[in-house]
Amino acid sequence: MPNSPSRLLQTLSQNLFPKLPDQEQFIQALLQPQPYPPAILWIQPKPAVLPFAIAPAVAWQPSFVDRLSLESKPGKHPLHDQGAYYCLDLSSVFAAVPLMELAAKAPKTNLVVDLCAAPGGKSLFAWRSIQPDLLLCNEVIGKRLGMLISNLKRCQVDPVAVLHGDVATLAPVLCQSADVVIVDAPCSGQSLLAKRTKVEGCFHPVTIRHNQRRQKRILAAAADLVAPQGWLLYSTCTFSKAENEGAIAWFLSKFPQFQPQAVLALKDWQSHLAPFPCYRLWPQSGLGAGAFTVLLHNSAPSEPESEPQPLGTDWKRYQKWSSFD
Repeated sequence: MPNSPSRLLQTLSQNLFPKLPDQEQFIQALLQPQPYPPAILWIQPKPAVLPFAIAPAVAWQPSFVDRLSLESKPGKHPLHDQGAYYCLDLSSVFAAVPLMELAAKAPKTNLVVDLCAAPGGKSLFAWRSIQPDLLLCNEVIGKRLGMLISNLKRCQVDPVAVLHGDVATLAPVLCQSADVVIVDAPCSGQSLLAKRTKVEGCFHPVTIRHNQRRQKRILAAAADLVAPQGWLLYSTCTFSKAENEGAIAWFLSKFPQFQPQAVLALKDWQSHLAPFPCYRLWPQSGLGAGAFTVLLHNSAPSEPESEPQPLGTDWKRYQKWSSFD
């Protein structure tokens, strides 16, 4: 990692922050990354005596997530192999926190579809927090299916099915059937630098434009999946405005029935880069590598006079594994 920022990183920081001190803190968090405490999402009930030293909880942290002390190695503990918890970065927790709003707004959830599911963190968060009747986890990249299935099996999620299909092919099959759709979108991955991971070209405009086009395509397909009065969660692990606030501004212009929702738990983390409620965790916070998240409500009217349509079985042609076979 170079000790001085590239021209592209400097430009990004200037586009994100109007004040020089904020720009410098952001750049330092990427060029001289500090370790972040690990976090675990409890799938099974917590034991009476916790096996790890716990770091202080943050205000938006759900009760079923623990932030651990820096020296903890939760992935090496026997409870991990038993599926008691799932290890994840606190940034991933931040991005999924808007789902907690749905426990009160939508207490009955029939179907959750996670369109970009591997390795499974958002799916597990949704299963733990919303407790849907059915969880469909889709992953388009074949080599990532194994880790997704492994994590769902280890954590004994049920009922769940893993699909392997392009979002464009799933949209007509699952048309307007999902109460909640999760799009943890593929992106330029700029926050990985804060984890000491090298990401070639992540600041280049060509990379960013390529990812934004892909994100728009996924969002457009996702809109067709969301049932009237349903919900769409969009998140990334990158910083560029084009892939975050820009992608959502485009989506809102094309699909005006979707309305961004305020998330009370994240009110102190609202992005200053958009006029609508969306939220960012910055790497200089010391909590995690970084995330963007926004919760969208499909305000299209439902038809209470008609009977709910049962979920068809066409999606099963994309099925690679399920807990109820």
